[in-house]
Amino acid sequence: MMNGHGKSDGLVVPKKPPNNAGADRAAEVVEGRGPAKGNSAQRNALRTQSRAGAPSALDRVREVARRDKKVRFTALLHHVSVERLRKAYFSLKRHAAAGVDGVTWQQYGGNLEGNLRDLHDRVQRGAYRAKASRRAYIPKADGRQRPLGIAALEDKIVQRAVVEVLNAIYETDFLGFSYGFRPGRDQHQALDALTVALEQRKVNWVLDADIRDFFGTIQHEWLVKFVEHRIADKRVVRLVQKWLAAGVMEAGRWTACEEGTPQGATVSPLLANLYLHHVLDLWVQHWRKRNARGEVLIVRYADDFVMGCQHREDAERLLVELRERFAKFGLQLHPNKTRLLEFGRFAVPDRTARGEGKPETFNFLGFTHICGKTRNAKFCVLRQTMRKRMADKLHEVKAEMQRRRHDSIPEQGVWLGSVVRGYFAYHAVPRNAPVLRTFRRQVGRLWGRSLRRRSQRDRMTAERLFGLVDRYLPPVRILHPYPQARFAVRTRGGSRMR
Repeated sequence: MMNGHGKSDGLVVPKKPPNNAGADRAAEVVEGRGPAKGNSAQRNALRTQSRAGAPSALDRVREVARRDKKVRFTALLHHVSVERLRKAYFSLKRHAAAGVDGVTWQQYGGNLEGNLRDLHDRVQRGAYRAKASRRAYIPKADGRQRPLGIAALEDKIVQRAVVEVLNAIYETDFLGFSYGFRPGRDQHQALDALTVALEQRKVNWVLDADIRDFFGTIQHEWLVKFVEHRIADKRVVRLVQKWLAAGVMEAGRWTACEEGTPQGATVSPLLANLYLHHVLDLWVQHWRKRNARGEVLIVRYADDFVMGCQHREDAERLLVELRERFAKFGLQLHPNKTRLLEFGRFAVPDRTARGEGKPETFNFLGFTHICGKTRNAKFCVLRQTMRKRMADKLHEVKAEMQRRRHDSIPEQGVWLGSVVRGYFAYHAVPRNAPVLRTFRRQVGRLWGRSLRRRSQRDRMTAERLFGLVDRYLPPVRILHPYPQARFAVRTRGGSRMR
């Protein structure tokens, strides 16, 4: 449909005018136009220009997507404007690695306006071609290598602009228990939701699930179908298909990607969320309403998710049917990392009555979750930094200290202080203070060993080292509020764990 200014509104609108409407008013509703000049039946625009006075085009798209969950948007590419491409360019990291074309952020910015206009023209007329991602590897915690795809700079720009447009639609569709890679959401919101669910809801069994090689096993055919549920603009769909088919370049050799999305690409998190929204989220939402005898809860962050069940029978049945559901869409639960464990407020007394040991623990987003008690002997969830996560971080600090061994002590102290502050910024949650103190003490110990090896004439005494640690390393403080308090403020009576 075309609006009064000759531009498409990007959505399918009803063709039948509403009843009891005047000719002009009915035409405006069908066409998707704003009110005609002098039409007193509509609210007049504000006299002054402001952000609040004139909603953006994406705001209108977002509102239509929120009102009608079945509407398909027919024209979206015009929202990828030069201005949006410029915004995407400046949101990229300045010193990120270059893709296969070797173009850096600074080089592209040498003729930014001309480059952006040319890129916009190619995108709008279909001449834009996605380049292969450059393959790189980063070490994983288990010693293996995680493959990453480094996209070319122009691909990053277009992907980021398209993601902003698509987020206006999909953010109205994604469910409340999905937290990963979404605007305004982060890991600690997911951790808060999980803790509140385990402490306040009827949870006795936890399904700790892990998807084997999720990003590498996404089925392109299914993913395109999921995109087309909401997107009827063939040009946008073709862009997604171009990125999926671009392949990877490694050691000068191009390899096609028949499945999966390259980790590291700007568009991958959104596509991954969309895939699991249809494969997992909507299915679980329906399953617990139709099949569960008791409560079933889920918290998902990207491809990491934890489910809680009231009854063991529900948990076992859910696990069996979840495996079947995933197999239909090319996914598989990791056999060694997916397990069902007894966890919750009744886990300790029930296992004690059966003569069994303490309840098992599980890991989620860098924290080990443990059945504990408050000072008033009430059940609570203890969250402690995963031992392996802390050991890996200390190993990184040790390796970097060897490289910085001959820097001045103030330079080393400032750097170590930033490392500890960054570590605390994520891990300083309530009841995790003992682990934080251990981490700070170990960093100080590594610093002392490095300083003593700078010279055979060592003058570093314990008292001097303690003074340096107290001067440069921040003290242990809990920086995050209790999950119940923060969760209540953010949800305002709603629920983001269901």
